[in-house]
Amino acid sequence: MIQAHVTREGVLHSTDDIAERNSWVHLVAPSDQELARVSGALDVPEDFLRAALDAEEQPRLEVEGQRVLILLRCPVLRHHDAFTHFETLPVAVIVTTAHLVTVCLEPNEVFQSLLQPPRIHTAKRTMFLLQVLYHTAVLFLRYLRQIDRLTDEIERKLLRSMRNEELFRLLELSKSLTYFTTALRANQIVMDKLMRLHLRKEASPQATLNGDVVAPAVLRLYDEDRDLLEDVITENRQAMEMADIYTTILTTTMDAFASIISNNLNIVMKFLTSVTIVLALPTIIASFYGMNVALPLQGSPLAFLIILLMTGGLMGGVAWWLARRGMF
Repeated sequence: MIQAHVTREGVLHSTDDIAERNSWVHLVAPSDQELARVSGALDVPEDFLRAALDAEEQPRLEVEGQRVLILLRCPVLRHHDAFTHFETLPVAVIVTTAHLVTVCLEPNEVFQSLLQPPRIHTAKRTMFLLQVLYHTAVLFLRYLRQIDRLTDEIERKLLRSMRNEELFRLLELSKSLTYFTTALRANQIVMDKLMRLHLRKEASPQATLNGDVVAPAVLRLYDEDRDLLEDVITENRQAMEMADIYTTILTTTMDAFASIISNNLNIVMKFLTSVTIVLALPTIIASFYGMNVALPLQGSPLAFLIILLMTGGLMGGVAWWLARRGMF
């Protein structure tokens, strides 16, 4: 799917002309024909466009002539079999001297938020890139808080449950935090490169990145852009710290509750064993009096009542003795 937007007189409009100057072309799970169309119309290398279509692609920053590729990983929310878990998918932002191109595998909240007021200005390409970075970091923070709430909810259920389902849910959240931590660290490397690029341009108009000259017209960072980039780096580092803290807490919680579940099972087994011992006493006595031999009280008309009272007393005594030792 191809969507094109352009800012005219401060208002963001949709357009059918993807080659219009200062336009933003957004691709969602594009076909080969759509990739070829955008590549030919905007003079963007097709391998740049395909970079975000590999779900395992890692964040990076590449330069080819007057075109810059910034590849990030963004969080996505999944629901599967009543379980909520999170993953990360690659997102590509391609900046040229006249256009912006974004590519993702599926609809993404980051780009949906850019279409909400206050909308971005497509002619300000560096600002657009920084807004994508900022919304990505904010989305990570929002999902991390959601993971924290889900963890608290599962902990409350585990306090009164011995099922493995809650532990499986905690395991899914632990995997999500691992994905988040890896993606945030990789995104941080890209942001640090952008900051170094800005500092180099302050010293030299023709800054280089990985040996390629990046023209100021492609990634021009003004003072307000630098402030936003610093905010983005701060938000991303905060998300990294939160992910590390939640990972430690979740790992400790899983270990603790695994021990609690095992201990609860031992308590139940101990209780059932004690009940079995107590209930076995009347069976033993009844077995003795079922023998075809001479037995005490066999001639008494109160034999059944006496034996019943003796059995009850013996059961009560054993139960009291076991209770004194914490078996009940």
